[in-house]
Amino acid sequence: MIIPAAARAADAFAAELTRWRVERGLTKKQLATQMGFDPSYISHVESRRHRPTEDFARRAEAVLRAGGAIWRSFQEYDELRRAASASRDTAVPEQWLPPGTGLVVEQEVASLSYQDGAYLYDIKRSLYNAGTEPVTRYLVRLTVDRYPNEPERSNRHHRDHPLTWSELDIKAYWGEPPARERMDWRPKRDRDTDKEVWLLFENEHGRFPLYPGQRATIEYTFTIGEEKFGQWFQRAIRLPTRRLSIILDLPADLEPQVWGVEASLSAEEVPLRTPVVRTDSGDRARFEWTTDEPRLNARYRLEWRFRSGSSPAADPASVTDRLREIGILQRGNDLLRQPARLLDLPFDEATAREVVRRLLATLRRIEEVYSFGKGVGLAAPQLGLPWAVAVVRPPDPATAPLTLLNPRVVDATADDDEQYEGCLSFFDVRGRVRRPLRLSVEHARWDGTRVITTFDKAMARLVAHEIDHLEGRLYVDRMAPGVELVPIEEYGQSGRPWTYPTHS
Repeated sequence: MIIPAAARAADAFAAELTRWRVERGLTKKQLATQMGFDPSYISHVESRRHRPTEDFARRAEAVLRAGGAIWRSFQEYDELRRAASASRDTAVPEQWLPPGTGLVVEQEVASLSYQDGAYLYDIKRSLYNAGTEPVTRYLVRLTVDRYPNEPERSNRHHRDHPLTWSELDIKAYWGEPPARERMDWRPKRDRDTDKEVWLLFENEHGRFPLYPGQRATIEYTFTIGEEKFGQWFQRAIRLPTRRLSIILDLPADLEPQVWGVEASLSAEEVPLRTPVVRTDSGDRARFEWTTDEPRLNARYRLEWRFRSGSSPAADPASVTDRLREIGILQRGNDLLRQPARLLDLPFDEATAREVVRRLLATLRRIEEVYSFGKGVGLAAPQLGLPWAVAVVRPPDPATAPLTLLNPRVVDATADDDEQYEGCLSFFDVRGRVRRPLRLSVEHARWDGTRVITTFDKAMARLVAHEIDHLEGRLYVDRMAPGVELVPIEEYGQSGRPWTYPTHS
């Protein structure tokens, strides 16, 4: 008997699949679970009762990490199958998938937009029923995590501020306009940090099941306030998915910086393999990332920070807690009232460099907590270090921080102005302080030689503030008598640069 070439290639594929499954130490059931297939189908492929599909081969290759061997074997089989099919002039069913595969997501477009203190979600999925039964409902999971890197803190926060059904304002739709139907939904699980919802293929007007071999598009939207959601957007691949797009729509004036990571059940987080693409339109910045054939059970997450402007959800109490955890001494600590010791340079150069290293490392951590549109400074006494060293990051976030060793003011103009200042050592208030508009400061180089630098306006204010710290002063000491501190919630200018008049 002559065995057709395509059949021999299918046998070779089955043998290759079995070899790699055994080599990886997986049972047929374990492999099926990781691939998202019915266990019986693995047995049918290996015993040659079912022929492999492209979807099956891709997932087997990804799960078994076969170095391309399984995929190459499938391509050889597929080419021979197509040639034989063409010679018989027989149509191949479009996008055929094996029995037991169930629901397939042909495309998902997941969008998140930050507007007016809330995150608006829009998830759109194109579905294909590759199973043998009608689909009448679709499970959706909605999860919040205000502090994703601090689980205990996040749990405490959400116990006090649980996610509620009313604020989510879930809406769901089946089909495309104009033949669009509203979908009813039913809660499945209700917890402080996550909800599970069944989207039903029905409404008060009737039912619209998705039958085997049929396609449909569903779309659902919901809203989460910024106080309950961190700066991240994750998609988990729970169904076989052919194409995934993640889109962020953020205010451009906040200068968003976006990056992405992916992870799986068996691997640590790694950067996305392709870049996130940014396009600007008016006052909005759009970030988009797309991938074909995302791995089953993989998680793809975009994260972001705002480099200027008011950071969303900058709760003063939480920022103060974070600053304390980072190591910033808080008002009332006696060390903040002690004048700093001068460095004996160049003899103390090693000490000076270590202090500067610690200050810069801490400053980087601080800027992950909050965006400082006016610039930010940090003096060694605020870390409990006794030395006369400070660093200042100018208002322009692209500018490298300034290092000041043994600084002292040697000249100041009579022209001054009064502006609100804040301090890392008592972050939750702001106070009006009068400062000179120009300042000349003598400070040391690493070798001990001295240099005088002149600073204007915002930089003059920032530098003067840090020199006060080195002299054991706080900005409240310079406020006019009887002037009250303003709570940051009432201040309203957080993240915005100080303004100065322009002269022609």
